[in-house]
Amino acid sequence: MSFIPEEYQIKNPLIQNTYLVNGVLKEWKGPTTKVFSTISSTENYAPTLLGSIPTMGVSEANEVVEAAVNAYDNGQGIWPTMKVTDRIKCMENFVNQMKLTRNEVVKFLMWEIGKSLGDSEKEFDRTVEYINDTIEDYKKLDRNSARFTKSQGINAMVRRGPLGVVLCLGPYNYPLNETFSLLIPAIIMGNTVIFKPAKHGVLLISPLLEAFRSSFPKGVINIVYGRGRDVASPIMESGKVAILALIGNSKSAIALQDQHPNKNRLRLILGLEAKNPAIVLADADLDLAIQECVAGSLSFNGQRCTALKILYVHESIADEFNKRFAAKVDALAFGNPWDKSVFLTPLPEKDKPAYIQELIDDATSKGAKVINAKGGQHSDNYIFPAILYPINKEMRVYHEEQFGPVVPILTFKDIQEPLKDMAESNYGQQVSLFGRDIKTIAPLIDTLVNLVTRVNLNSSCQRGPDVYPFTGRKDSAVGTLSIHDALRSFSIRTFVASKDNEYNNEILQALLNSKESNFINTDYIL
Repeated sequence: MSFIPEEYQIKNPLIQNTYLVNGVLKEWKGPTTKVFSTISSTENYAPTLLGSIPTMGVSEANEVVEAAVNAYDNGQGIWPTMKVTDRIKCMENFVNQMKLTRNEVVKFLMWEIGKSLGDSEKEFDRTVEYINDTIEDYKKLDRNSARFTKSQGINAMVRRGPLGVVLCLGPYNYPLNETFSLLIPAIIMGNTVIFKPAKHGVLLISPLLEAFRSSFPKGVINIVYGRGRDVASPIMESGKVAILALIGNSKSAIALQDQHPNKNRLRLILGLEAKNPAIVLADADLDLAIQECVAGSLSFNGQRCTALKILYVHESIADEFNKRFAAKVDALAFGNPWDKSVFLTPLPEKDKPAYIQELIDDATSKGAKVINAKGGQHSDNYIFPAILYPINKEMRVYHEEQFGPVVPILTFKDIQEPLKDMAESNYGQQVSLFGRDIKTIAPLIDTLVNLVTRVNLNSSCQRGPDVYPFTGRKDSAVGTLSIHDALRSFSIRTFVASKDNEYNNEILQALLNSKESNFINTDYIL
């Protein structure tokens, strides 16, 4: 282990033997599942044991449902009726405690999902920033609501209220940031939450359990462990979930929806798969396009829903683009997450290299070639990015979201070719458009905004900044996530109305003066 910096070494496995339910870190005495990293801690390769987590089932699923339902208490619970200022104080307390866990969480991000040190630190810091920005946006939302309006003889105070119990399931590729982009707005808007961590990136939640426990009233946040079919399924079957918040796979989302007995009562907030294309026009700045396409397709080994997963290059520049793109990819540094200047890191899923090889074999059997020298080279926990060219619609890699280090390229002569493909695709999240001539770009933008939800001009696809809406068309998303939109996604407009007469107005004024109601008040939160 001497080749690993001491501060990042795993000296003792983390045995996660508690789970958070009803405000208590309850001891787990049942079966457990070992958590391994594909990163080796020895000179001779072997997966590293990181720790273990509880293997839970129906009984624990029912337990957390009961805790969340009781905490909401048909809208009468402490949390959904609490003053906005007091909910904000709870969240501020949580984020202050969270900051103290940075080193521990970052270390587990590296070991569990293979994310580089810089990107792991960025994910943690961005999440803290996201929480603080959410608090500020919530204050603004409340300030704008802290007033009466009058229309057609009716006085009304309109605010946003919670919906009930939320089941939150985050992704393994951003197990902190994207998970918290669901958790934080769900909690702060007054809902009660059941959270099951992702299959990878589960131990990094452990340092945060005490912060969750001590920051919020009992039952507001409940955390369970286990396979989705064993715990998430019975939670949905209970019919007590008001919101399904999931970032992951559409098949999982559909299966969970189908298990809810009253789907018309279920609100969906889903971030799903995508097959984001890059379109490189004939007049594109090749240096810029190649730089952005390398980052867009291979940052975190392409394990991002916003990754560029297929490249359309105009036939007149394809040879030059491919040559230079292949050279750039082959020059990328592979190593462990803490290695300096590393770009490519071990894959967290032990079966992923074999899957990528299947895509390569399928494509090459149908006419594609691996055009970079290192493409497809295997190591114990990695497969070097393969650039496949030319691909066609008969190949699996054209249709499947590869979510890993393989880059398919095809050419086009007429811009209608990629536009038609995008229109026929099951996905519609983002596109990257590379070009210069505004007479060409202008009508393209006007079309592309109707096929996807974000057009990135001469830049790779991405989620942030978090003030911008993050959503998708077709099978790529349901609902919108951004700091502003997420608060609205996890709440519903609700209001108190009364006829504008002396009797009602006297009561309203008394309510305001007494401050007896947390809803009817005009307090201004600074």
